[in-house]
Amino acid sequence: MRPPSVDVHVDPMCPFAYATSVWLRDVRAQTGTALNWRFFSLEEINRVEGKKHPWERPWSYGWSLMRVGALLRRRDMAALDTWYARVGAELHERGGKPHDPQVARALLDELGFGAATLEEAMADPATHDEVRADHDRVVAAGGFGVPTLFFPDGQCLFGPVLVDPPEGERALRLWDTVTGMLEFPHVYEIQRPKSDADQQAILAALGPYLAGRDWVSVDRGEVIEFPSTNRTSSKEGTT
Repeated sequence: MRPPSVDVHVDPMCPFAYATSVWLRDVRAQTGTALNWRFFSLEEINRVEGKKHPWERPWSYGWSLMRVGALLRRRDMAALDTWYARVGAELHERGGKPHDPQVARALLDELGFGAATLEEAMADPATHDEVRADHDRVVAAGGFGVPTLFFPDGQCLFGPVLVDPPEGERALRLWDTVTGMLEFPHVYEIQRPKSDADQQAILAALGPYLAGRDWVSVDRGEVIEFPSTNRTSSKEGTT
């Protein structure tokens, strides 16, 4: 039985979460599965000791964007869905900078939400609380990155981590593969090793993101410099 809904925790700065969201929208179009967008902060989970928490900064790339998303979600989940799709495409497909406040305002205006939505979200301390609650939910479940999926029966899965979202029948096959894990609640991990060719393919797929981002990536304290390194991670954050 395919689940009727799934809570999808994302950070709009993560290219892997965005690729998963593209795949899930294809699944939704074919099955009617409800996608409930939630948040998780890679900036916070990968914060280096001594650095400010993202909610302590006047503007923090992923965290501040998620505050905007939280405000839109109050209005309508469909508004958040539309906004996340546009912000994700701007960074991960076009190499733009939706994390720049001026660009963020322009995108909100383009979508009909109004540029002032950004200021409204930043002025409302409750948007901090809403993002924090979503983030803490993942941490409490033992989660560490995005995408993290919560299903109606309470089970939680990390992934799938991908760079080439399947479409059509292939999208459904992957959905059935992922949700098939729900039958085996004590299977905790399965992972595909990455060859040098895989690493190069991932770097090629991340080209727009690498052009658009304004930060270095960390994996639990380890700085990852793309593309000189041969390591990538879906647990990326920002310094």
